Amino acid sequence: ELKEIVFIIQSQSNSFHSKRAEDLKRDILKQAADLGKELPTVQLIHQMDGHEGAWTILPLMRDFSVTYGRNSSWIFFCEEDTRIQVVKLLETLGRFDGSKEWFLGKALYDEESTIIHHYAFAENPTVFKFPDFAAGWALSIPLVNKHSTRYSNVQLALDFTIDLKHEIALYIWQKGEGPHLTPVPEFCTDDVNSYKVDHCATTFSNFLPLCGEPVKKEDVFVAVKTCRKFHGDRIPVVKQTWEREAALIEYYSDYADISIPTIDLGVPNTDRGHCGKTFAILERFLNHSSPRTPWLVIVDDDTLISIFRLRKLLSCYDPNEPVFLGERYGYGLGTGGYSYITGGGGMVFSRIAVQKLLASKCRCYSMDAPDDMVLGMCFSGLGIPITHSPLFHQARPMDYPKGYLSHQIPVSFHKHWNIDPVKVYFTWLAPNTEQSLNGKKVGYNREDL
Repeated sequence: ELKEIVFIIQSQSNSFHSKRAEDLKRDILKQAADLGKELPTVQLIHQMDGHEGAWTILPLMRDFSVTYGRNSSWIFFCEEDTRIQVVKLLETLGRFDGSKEWFLGKALYDEESTIIHHYAFAENPTVFKFPDFAAGWALSIPLVNKHSTRYSNVQLALDFTIDLKHEIALYIWQKGEGPHLTPVPEFCTDDVNSYKVDHCATTFSNFLPLCGEPVKKEDVFVAVKTCRKFHGDRIPVVKQTWEREAALIEYYSDYADISIPTIDLGVPNTDRGHCGKTFAILERFLNHSSPRTPWLVIVDDDTLISIFRLRKLLSCYDPNEPVFLGERYGYGLGTGGYSYITGGGGMVFSRIAVQKLLASKCRCYSMDAPDDMVLGMCFSGLGIPITHSPLFHQARPMDYPKGYLSHQIPVSFHKHWNIDPVKVYFTWLAPNTEQSLNGKKVGYNREDL
């Protein structure tokens, strides 16, 4: 029965995202009403008990068990851009015995071991499957009940949440004592309008959000963090690739080099974190850039980014809200903790977010503290939510499953390690399908759809 399915939408409190989640909730309930069925429960995760770590799901297992453990059969998780054919979802779940322990989803796997997953299953990473959240995934209630007590009794092996879908699969698998993910072909990430989706219970609707006109080039100020030892190898890559997309860009270093040019902020370079440098950049943006510039982007000198696509994405966000946007990680969320935007993929701030941060007096506990984590801690203390976008990437394209990247038009990647970064840019991020590289026309395999 439809009333035995609890829908959990992986929502966010930012106004753009919460509206999309509410729209999905309405759609699910309308489909249920049109069927003449008793309405299912539909919950938005950002509204659940104010828990900072609610998005990591595991801390909520006990609540799910207590609230739904007696009268439900399945908990079905999805993203705000997942589209659900309720009748087909009912048919699909009906194939499985809900009294058994099931972990269902569209399977992703690593083709080679990756740092994101701490090189798990290094001998053969393809053996371990984890769910593509965009397609939706489901847990049977007996499995939820089993894990409701386990979470409170077991200290999580890692303090960090880096890739939730992989970490949840590891947690449920329990080193072989729990179930593997069962792949379900009806859970799909094909575009909702694709001819391929006739058999699908779920589809995916958004590769790169666009809400009206892209923001103007002059509305995005780009700050590149660098240091003297990387002026010769990393900065030329920026200049060969995405610098031309930025109308307002400055390079911040520990050494003033007029050939680039770089600006010496008077902050010595550190081998660990760069908190001092980042806060100096925030102060400079607030005090020296035009007050009419609503957006600041801070990137590393080995970040590859599409400012062209970022301008499209930012059309969906209200610059009058405090926005802190990028790829979300978590620290210590099982025991309080905070979420943060990981720096390598790029950190995007609305001007008002910077104003609120600097007015708060929350600062680095040391100059070489990890800047992204300190920012997360500060914004958490201010009650300003982290806004997650899966289009920002802390690592290289080959560090992610092909199936995961197939339903994205990415905004950024990070690191030059063992790759040709110029080729990666023109393959994945360039604004046109063909660009000139060393005098040759270079096609690439991803297009703006």
